[in-house]
Amino acid sequence: MIDKGQLRATMRARRKRLAGLDPMAASRLADHVEALPPGDPVAVYRAIGSEIDMDALSVALERQGRTLCLPVVIQTDEAMIFRRWASGEPLEPDAIGVPAPLPLAEVVSPALILTPLLAFDAVGGRLGQGGGYYDRTFAALPATLRVGVAYTGQQVETLSLEIHDVRLHGVLTEAGYMAVP
Repeated sequence: MIDKGQLRATMRARRKRLAGLDPMAASRLADHVEALPPGDPVAVYRAIGSEIDMDALSVALERQGRTLCLPVVIQTDEAMIFRRWASGEPLEPDAIGVPAPLPLAEVVSPALILTPLLAFDAVGGRLGQGGGYYDRTFAALPATLRVGVAYTGQQVETLSLEIHDVRLHGVLTEAGYMAVP
């Protein structure tokens, strides 16, 4: 059985390759905005490295009239908070250097969290970067809908989940939205 560290390295390389093969994939996420579950505000993320970019989807969500927010790490061993944000508003690095809304932005509780990932399976398993930020946040907000955002090619047959891993309710890719049974 492959360990999570090795799987993460493999999936990072795969995601990077997928990003290079289809640079327009991120723009097609917006084509599927109507398929996303309802809920407001919606937590989006600022793509880092080869994560699938959320810019086009963020604009499409705003056009639907949805309020956006971004995750913010305040303490590295705690759940993230979410601050209201609109496309184009200024950002500054949070505690781990990820672009986040300014501290004056309103803290909100998202109804829907769109999360980046390295791999996903058909039953809602999610492999993240390994820091546990989203899993801690999902555990702190159990009623919030959780949707992974990825390239279609990031799907794997099955992921071995640990007790702290929280399943997704669905996955959005450039090919469409898949609800998890």
